[in-house]
Amino acid sequence: MLIKVRAFPNSREESVSQTGDDSFEVKVREKPVRGLANARIRKLLAAHFGIMENKVRLVSGFSRPNKVFEIIDNGKIKNQNGK
Repeated sequence: MLIKVRAFPNSREESVSQTGDDSFEVKVREKPVRGLANARIRKLLAAHFGIMENKVRLVSGFSRPNKVFEIIDNGKIKNQNGK
């Protein structure tokens, strides 16, 4: 499943909130340098979906606030219902 993520680095609180069927806002404390914010976003998304971190892959938006992540579970792309 591909999801759209709007990243908010340097936030006071960390959170993942769903804004649409495949859209999320993720707030992280890390600064957007050397991939630190992207790594933390990946960890938070993995926790949100209840999967291992290596099943979350950044597809595009490496240095932009608007990103696309791919969520994979057991070699299969998860559908919108998490199955």
